[in-house]
Amino acid sequence: MRMLQYKTLWMACIGMVVVSTASAGIADHVVRTKAGGVDLIIYPMGVKDVVTIGGTLPAGDSYAAGGNIAAASLTGMLLDKGTTKHDKFAIARQLDDVGAQLGFEVGQQTVSIAGKSLKKDVPMVIRLLAEELRTPAFSAEECAKAKTQFEGQMRPVLENTNYRAKDAFSRVVYGEGNPNRLIELPKWIAAAQSLRLEEIKAFHKKYYGPAHLTLVFVGDVDAKVIRSEVAKAFGSWSGGVDVEREAKAGESAGRREEKVSLKDKTSVSVVLGQATGLRYQDADTLALRVGTAILGSGFTGRLMHTVRDKEGLTYGIGASVADDTFVSGSWLISATFAPALLDKGIASTRRELDKWWQGGVTADELAARKTNMVGQYQVGLATTEGMAGAILQTVSRGKPLSWLDELPKAIDALTVDRVNAVISKHLDPAKMVLVEAGTLPAP
Repeated sequence: MRMLQYKTLWMACIGMVVVSTASAGIADHVVRTKAGGVDLIIYPMGVKDVVTIGGTLPAGDSYAAGGNIAAASLTGMLLDKGTTKHDKFAIARQLDDVGAQLGFEVGQQTVSIAGKSLKKDVPMVIRLLAEELRTPAFSAEECAKAKTQFEGQMRPVLENTNYRAKDAFSRVVYGEGNPNRLIELPKWIAAAQSLRLEEIKAFHKKYYGPAHLTLVFVGDVDAKVIRSEVAKAFGSWSGGVDVEREAKAGESAGRREEKVSLKDKTSVSVVLGQATGLRYQDADTLALRVGTAILGSGFTGRLMHTVRDKEGLTYGIGASVADDTFVSGSWLISATFAPALLDKGIASTRRELDKWWQGGVTADELAARKTNMVGQYQVGLATTEGMAGAILQTVSRGKPLSWLDELPKAIDALTVDRVNAVISKHLDPAKMVLVEAGTLPAP
């Protein structure tokens, strides 16, 4: 169960590298069908006996906004704490006996599902997954434990400068009711304390169902067996809601500063950015992402090269496009500075931002970044986890599965003029929000 909104679900698995996908037509080998009301996607890869499972269900934290705001997270936490048929120990034993894995994470809009097993054990894992999603026990004892665990995990986050900076940023750039808007932690903790078991059961009944559940199986797959097992396990279930794909973007009408004061911190986390008004599926998004990577992706980005390596003002700084999977997202620079270097660090960051925004990227920078991004993408598809994650991400972003093959070509087709025009069109440093979180220097 995920507690931090920015945690990454899909992790690389050492030793799972398989055949190269550089020239393969991925979409041509995908089997996509409906089974038991579920959007089922199956993709074979050249790895023996192992199957990776991924999935998404629209029942994340944003769906709890109309009631107790902790209902989605607590519901997700209780999914693997026993069902009406098996207690949590019996479920754990079944998985452990065959070395299988199955877990859930609650995000802003979706509950993510991640699992892995040997090919022979896939039917058992599917049955357990359906059981946990459909008939969780929701016992009073486990609910009380989950509430204590939730508070225990949330309290330290109150002191996390990176989270607090992004938390404050989200409430400026995303309007009320926007699913990307993060919940204020003190309110979230208080809501969890007061949450009643009946509210959890009601949330589950209202939002859990197969109607918009997507399941992906990648690896040494038997499509016929998987279709049959999913149909049997989920066939008599009903309900479910779609993700929200329209929402107010938020404000970007003028420069604004927010300060979050935290005691006894050795660094200050800074976020500088704005709402973009763009979703991933929009025509300008890819050009903005590539241009942003030139400014602030890794050690080859301009920000790290200048603000860190040349000027020594920070240990970490980067730029990214965020939260644009379902609704329009944001663009931001994230950095960490020592309190004594905060003003210099922000000034240096703004200078590099202005230079990039006004002067644009160069042909050499674009050529190098294209090669880097295409290479990273193809390497990511060489593991079952990476492929499952890419398939789920593509579907969630509203793209056809053919996008898995088209993305490298789309990156390669970008021109300097196109990238620079998109940067100028959608961003304006004069309208960006600046958030500082940590032990702030005296004015």
